[in-house]
Amino acid sequence: MKITLAVIGKTEVGFVRQGIDEYVKRLRHYVTFDIQYIGDVRNTRNMSEAQQKAAEGKALLATLDTSDHVVLLDEHGTERTSMDHSQWLQRRMASGSKRLVFVVGGPYGFSQEVYDRANEKISLSKMTFPHELVRLIFVEQLYRAFTILRHEPYHHE
Repeated sequence: MKITLAVIGKTEVGFVRQGIDEYVKRLRHYVTFDIQYIGDVRNTRNMSEAQQKAAEGKALLATLDTSDHVVLLDEHGTERTSMDHSQWLQRRMASGSKRLVFVVGGPYGFSQEVYDRANEKISLSKMTFPHELVRLIFVEQLYRAFTILRHEPYHHE
């Protein structure tokens, strides 16, 4: 299985980018993983929130295959512990899906079309994080899940 993290816009903050790069490097020991950067929507000052979400959603949906299992990182999604997340990941990997796509939306979230396409939603926390930090937190949690599954000494219960 291939795992993709799809994000709107590039990661601009240097220390966040460095952290992401470190965990991506670690993840590649376990799984085929990549980050798919979807270009920012232009001229957003002239757009409403709904128009911006629709434009981002259209760009995102164009990158997905019908066979992809799509998981939105969404504040209203299911919360899991790291242990529960690792078990969920193991089940997803055994399901036979070709590609598992996790999605971080833009500043206003997702359009209804993206919600309709998603297979499920997960939440990293009830707290609100900047979108760039969500990327870093997520790749660390994905790495943590693989170390849990391999019984490696990274995660402490």
